[in-house]
Amino acid sequence: MLSLPSVDALSPAEHRSAGSLLRARHTRCADVLYLDRGRVALGILESTGKLQHQLGLVEGPAWLDAAFALRRRSCSLDMVAQGPVQLRRVALGSFDAGVQRLPPLLRGLVDDLAQAYCAQTDLALSRLLQDAEGRCAQWLLQHAQAGPEGRVQVLLKERKRQIAARLGIAPETFSRVLRQLRDQGLVAGKGNLLQLPHPAGLQMLLAD
Repeated sequence: MLSLPSVDALSPAEHRSAGSLLRARHTRCADVLYLDRGRVALGILESTGKLQHQLGLVEGPAWLDAAFALRRRSCSLDMVAQGPVQLRRVALGSFDAGVQRLPPLLRGLVDDLAQAYCAQTDLALSRLLQDAEGRCAQWLLQHAQAGPEGRVQVLLKERKRQIAARLGIAPETFSRVLRQLRDQGLVAGKGNLLQLPHPAGLQMLLAD
């Protein structure tokens, strides 16, 4: 990869305070972050800015999002400073040029490692979402009531943000899981009244 002296020459140092969001999920950026020193947590932020799910911790010196840049992907994780940090932003073109200067064998190894890192991150996020599905399914079944014509329904007596907090997940995750359950035909309806067409299907999510 790019050596430390070359990184110093390519980008001036930036200093950020604890709690700073250095990179947001789903952003495709024109630069790559290099952490000179400090600690950065990787995970998923909730709308309040709190890191709801931490999936990793990086301590400088280290690249933060190089794997996503190498695979030409948007960043899959929120990156939050855990204390004062010093970092540099290397333009994507300069980063690519540095990678191309590597010997072919080493360049292939770096690309393989980036692919493996992205795959592991995708797997961790997938498992996290599956776990969230199970929590939501359990909550829905616990609050299910008999409705008209023998239907099973759930009346949301709290705001979704409050329900998500009780489940220990981000509000955005709760909304995403509900959409997926709708797509699977396990939840219907909108607003504060949800129908459960197939309670047995929700029960199967708990078994998984």
